[in-house]
Amino acid sequence: MGLKNRDPFEIFADWFEKASRKEANNHNAMTLATVGKDGRPSARMVLLKDVGQGGFTFYTNLDSLKGRQLAENPFAALLFHWKSLDRQIRIEGPVEQVTDAEADAYFATRPRASQLGAWASRQSQPLEGWAELEKRLAIYTAKFHLGAVPRPEFWSGFRLRAERFEFWSEGKFRLHKRFVFTPADTGVDKWRIQQVFP
Repeated sequence: MGLKNRDPFEIFADWFEKASRKEANNHNAMTLATVGKDGRPSARMVLLKDVGQGGFTFYTNLDSLKGRQLAENPFAALLFHWKSLDRQIRIEGPVEQVTDAEADAYFATRPRASQLGAWASRQSQPLEGWAELEKRLAIYTAKFHLGAVPRPEFWSGFRLRAERFEFWSEGKFRLHKRFVFTPADTGVDKWRIQQVFP
């Protein structure tokens, strides 16, 4: 794979760009795994909205299961799997909530229907029927009429600060190539790189 002596964020950017050209849709889809105070893991697909040396950012309803679990246990794992590339990347680390300014700025870029949907949806809560959601959507559509839709206080983003990367590429006869990146303890290199058995 030619991954040695490279920054994992640069490798991610390279693979992510290739996926943007090869995947049929949602190349930024990733599995987010969280664990609540009960110790039970939960995983779901979310969309990556920003990446940089600061980490990997996604947005959600803070009252959702993932929002509650991250409040209880601020650590998570991400998984990108691109079938078109025969590659995947696993990323793990602590998670922090983004600033209100960051959340406001991103929320303002969302389509109006998505903004209204954020207000209408009581994410992860029981739903009596689709009519209940439609009614709530109508209420908030009327409330904000033609004006700007503000970000709900219960909606924000999280940033995972990567402490571990694993880059995987498919090999013949299940002899896959795997490289693990972890922070270096000493020296000039920021990351320690270790190839592991498939």
